[in-house]
Amino acid sequence: MLEEVRIRGLGVIGDAAFELAPGLTVFTGETGAGKTMVVSGLGLLLGGRADPGLVRTDARQAVVEGRVGVDADGPVAARAVEAGAELDAGALLLSRTVSAEGRSRAHLGGRAVPAGLLAELGAELVAVHGQSDQHQLRRPGHQRGALDRFAGAELAESLRVYGDAYARLRRLRSELAALEAAAGERAREAELLRLALAEIAAVDPAPGEGGALEREEARLAHADALRQAAGNARQALTGGSDDSALTAGDALSLLERARKTLDGVREHDPDLAAIADRLAESTYLVIDASAELASYGAAVESDPGRLAEVSQRRALVRGLTRKYGDSVEQVLHWAATASQRVVHLDGDDERVAVLRIEEEDLRTRLAEAAGRLSALRRAAAERFAAAVTAELGGLAMPQARVEVAVTQTPDPDGLDLGRGAVRGANPDGVNVQGPLGYGPHGVDEVEIRFAAHPGSPARPLDRAASGGELSRVMLAVEVVFAGADPVPTFVFDEVDAGVGGKAAVEVGRRLARLARTAQVVVVTHLPQVAAFADRHLVVLRDDEGQVTSSGVRAVEGSDRVRELSRMLAGLEGSASAQAHAEELLAEAATRRAR
Repeated sequence: MLEEVRIRGLGVIGDAAFELAPGLTVFTGETGAGKTMVVSGLGLLLGGRADPGLVRTDARQAVVEGRVGVDADGPVAARAVEAGAELDAGALLLSRTVSAEGRSRAHLGGRAVPAGLLAELGAELVAVHGQSDQHQLRRPGHQRGALDRFAGAELAESLRVYGDAYARLRRLRSELAALEAAAGERAREAELLRLALAEIAAVDPAPGEGGALEREEARLAHADALRQAAGNARQALTGGSDDSALTAGDALSLLERARKTLDGVREHDPDLAAIADRLAESTYLVIDASAELASYGAAVESDPGRLAEVSQRRALVRGLTRKYGDSVEQVLHWAATASQRVVHLDGDDERVAVLRIEEEDLRTRLAEAAGRLSALRRAAAERFAAAVTAELGGLAMPQARVEVAVTQTPDPDGLDLGRGAVRGANPDGVNVQGPLGYGPHGVDEVEIRFAAHPGSPARPLDRAASGGELSRVMLAVEVVFAGADPVPTFVFDEVDAGVGGKAAVEVGRRLARLARTAQVVVVTHLPQVAAFADRHLVVLRDDEGQVTSSGVRAVEGSDRVRELSRMLAGLEGSASAQAHAEELLAEAATRRAR
């Protein structure tokens, strides 16, 4: 519940502070005094859009501060504490500042917060019903949302279930569209990968094969030179009559001669004996090398057939490494990755089939949810129409009636609700058969219609009435909606425009009745409405047309009578006007007592 508000530098208001009480509080004042700025200030305090154009021309910024009572154990207090705010004796302190340059700051419980948090909490605390809401309520989309809000928790849950299924269906169809759009590209990619894998499989390279083939090809291509080199090396080590270049002796003979020379004197010096041992070891190594050279020379053979086979095989392997990697190992790794990719690409086709099945299942579930949602809307529409029509009877329109049409539109690609579904007509009144068009809110289109007389057809609100009739219809709608809103405070901004006489008295009575269960704040120009107030606040302006620092003042007793006199006749001192004002107050008190 709103407890205290202070507004500075907003529109025509220089500095105004006021307290709000439970029950019905009304704001009155002359035209231009700043009554609408009070509502604008409350909207700003509750997270509304910051408009720098509302800042007074002689002020650097507009500031709105407020104190709102909350349940210390309720969700609003919990969300505020979560954001770092502190409660002040069961209340939250709110603040909003807007500079002339457009910068905006918000504070909650002494903590700077985003303005969106004030809007989030404000939606739980206060419902503002103004002339702009009347214009919005003429729109079918807003009418559907208003009916859903009126219907209550059961419809809200059904709408959530439907919305979840609808969102999932949209995501699924987006995925399907992407898969199907890329189907040709996927097929081409898979075919190219299969060709490459077939090429690799035909060669069937083994790890390390590239180096082995290179070595074998070199040995076969130079077999004669290798065999000749091995023979010459063996002759150099062990001697040979065909090697005229080694007449001075072979390496083995020279090593033996050197070793024997040292062996004769080795006992005289250990260092020399060590050298003799190494020479002996070298002798054994030369003997082994000579034997290996003999074996190698005997093994090396010229094989043109094998050379051609190895060269051809090596060419195949080189062809793979040019395309798929720098080595056989990289080629094999690429093949493994490509095989997985082919499985994935083939799996996309299977994925499409699975998604198609899921799509049909989702459409079935969505149709069931849409059917439940539509049935709940129809039931709520009947209750709502009856409640508004009853309100119109009390607003001096006993012959008028309100209807709420819940219609659908055929669509061959829409949802089939089944034979047992409750169906309505299309906007032209023709019964709907077959699949229905649908959207994020279901298959229904909602339109509030009005008939002023029993014999007249019900027509859409924006074409059914004008002037006072339309204002009374909209007020009846607002009162019914307000009764369905689970918020502790309602603010009405001149929703009684165009209403007068007996109907104005009934407007005041209905607002007073609503104020028995909630705090109601009303900006009004009707004395008949103001007479029902529990607290009457007047917005004053000084001689220069500006609201002073004490511009909002509570009036009681004779002061209240004078304000009602001004509202009745424009003459505060008129005896007849004052008598009429006193009569109004007495009549309002009697009606409230009833």
